Amino acid sequence: MNLTLWIITGLLASVFAAGGIAKLAVPKDKIATAPGGQWVEGFSPGAVKALGALDLLAAAGLVLPAALDIAPVLVPLAAVGIVLLMTGAVITRLRHGGTKAIPIDTAYLAMAAAVAVARFGPESFGS
Repeated sequence: MNLTLWIITGLLASVFAAGGIAKLAVPKDKIATAPGGQWVEGFSPGAVKALGALDLLAAAGLVLPAALDIAPVLVPLAAVGIVLLMTGAVITRLRHGGTKAIPIDTAYLAMAAAVAVARFGPESFGS
């Protein structure tokens, strides 16, 4: 089970790191023209950059605390943060008509919820 959680955590961290870098590096106007990028219409360029920074922090929070054995309780807390981010993503996509990406967002939400529940519970790093 621990290996499965690490695989899920690594996948989530990779996805959120890539998304964070993209939101920080690509201008808002260019994101808006990409497929599924119409969600940015409701956000300022600074807000999009802030979401990119949150994505990068989430990716780091999923992996670094446990890998460095420094406050590993931050891993499930980062996963809870991703659950909140993805809940907001689903709501935003519903508002802006980007319903094709909702199943993917929901899958990330479920994966993060599984990591949070397992790392707070039976597969915590303290056991």
